[in-house]
Amino acid sequence: MTKASDLFVAALEAEGVEYVFGIPGEENLDLLESMRTSTIKLVLTRHEQAAGFMAATYGRLTGKAGVCLSTLGPGATNLVTAAAYAQLGAMPMLMITGQKPIKTSKQGHFQIVDVVDTMRPLTKYTRQIVAADSIPARVREAFRRAEEERPGAVHLELPQDIAGDPTQARLIPASFSRRPVAEDKAIERAAEAIANARHPILMIGAGANRKTTSKTLDAFVAKLGIPYFTTQMGKGVLDEEGPLWLGNAALSDHDFVHRAIDAADCIINIGHDVIEKPPFFMREGRRTVIHVNYASAEVDAVYFPQIEVVGDIAHSVWRLSEAIAPQPHWDFAFFDRVRTAMLAHLRDRSDDDRFPLAPQRIVADLRSALSPRDVVCLDNGLYKLWFARNYRCREPNTLLLDNALATMGAGLPSAIGARIVCPDRKVVAVCGDGGFMMNSQELETAVRLGLDLVVLVLRDDAYGMIKWKQAHERYPSYGMDLGNPDFVAYARSYGARGHRPQSSDAFLPLLRQALDTPGVDVIEVPIDYRDDDRILNEDIPRLAAAVQ
Repeated sequence: MTKASDLFVAALEAEGVEYVFGIPGEENLDLLESMRTSTIKLVLTRHEQAAGFMAATYGRLTGKAGVCLSTLGPGATNLVTAAAYAQLGAMPMLMITGQKPIKTSKQGHFQIVDVVDTMRPLTKYTRQIVAADSIPARVREAFRRAEEERPGAVHLELPQDIAGDPTQARLIPASFSRRPVAEDKAIERAAEAIANARHPILMIGAGANRKTTSKTLDAFVAKLGIPYFTTQMGKGVLDEEGPLWLGNAALSDHDFVHRAIDAADCIINIGHDVIEKPPFFMREGRRTVIHVNYASAEVDAVYFPQIEVVGDIAHSVWRLSEAIAPQPHWDFAFFDRVRTAMLAHLRDRSDDDRFPLAPQRIVADLRSALSPRDVVCLDNGLYKLWFARNYRCREPNTLLLDNALATMGAGLPSAIGARIVCPDRKVVAVCGDGGFMMNSQELETAVRLGLDLVVLVLRDDAYGMIKWKQAHERYPSYGMDLGNPDFVAYARSYGARGHRPQSSDAFLPLLRQALDTPGVDVIEVPIDYRDDDRILNEDIPRLAAAVQ
């Protein structure tokens, strides 16, 4: 006979689980003891939400479900935001929560909420384990659901009494599976539409951010020479230093990239996920839109493709590449002019010497300090638009931003998860002061784990993005300004190093010093958003419209 919690941990080991992020409670003690003698490492965090963000980031970077743990009640409800983060962002993640004994209990309804039903709208799969013998099937199904396309969050609740029960159940091995491939007719229709177009363009979305897809897309572009742009969560799938890159659809409209989109008569849409803001607005009859994805298109008012190629994306891209040759009538001259103007604007203010720093200068300095393989993890704020537009990625998953749930508070935990997954790379968290303070306690986690990590805290003493939007809507400034601690002293109180540059020219040397020194460094960076409204809403539309 085997103890149920031992079987549960053995099932996790069989799925290749390396880490469990979280905070256990008394209902998890059997599971915790089983983990103590296993190969799995427990990463003890300071908040369950942060544990969920770490697990989701692990899943995003590896393709394997990251695992997080909490107790019942408040511990489980603290995972709700992380569940939505993973589910909307297509990051495979398993949440394990405890529960009071379900066969007999002397504590009434103390701390009990229906966690399974709470998680139902936020996950692909949620179950309470009611018998020890069902553990192998439940765990195997949870991992299968979390990792298959479209990836997302799953949840298992292990009650205290079930965890201690004996069982003779055996593990269920993973089955061999083959991804579905697109129909021949769909490939033929799509290839014909691309070949017959005069101004085709390639759009790279979140669903294309997979290792095999990146390789096949690179070969597709190299063979056909079709220009491409990305959504925010498609950044890095193809090299943004490449001669065919047309930019990122960080803004909803009126950017340089939208001029190219408007001129295109065929958009080959690779892995678009409607969870992101629409990168373009469809209008009936203006162009052919080809949907290439694992699943059929979710049609809405701004997205209704005429051709759907449904199946494994990498395989579909390879077959399209085989079916098409470069066409003499393809005309990319206007796209080239758009790219020239776009690149000129990306250089604008990259050496701005104002202090507090312009966001463009921060992006440029960080890009120059990091190698193509290093990882930047963004929290959410106005600066995210500048990183999406101006930070040019050379490799996939080197700029981790969230354009799905777009939650604040994920930047630092995500960076901790990224550093654990990528110990041979530099990792930088970029957070606004508002988002940083939502999970800043995880500095202690990073220090305790002995991680090498740099955290940029962009300080404007306000909820800057909403304050900017408030001003753009011509409302009086109200309810957005806040106070902050001394971030240098705050970092040092956790055992990290704290820094504060005194000029724009001092920032880059300080950043490089922090990157080269083992340990956790927090750099408080004063940021100046005052020109953003004019640049984003007036200058960019005017300059983009001038491209002829």
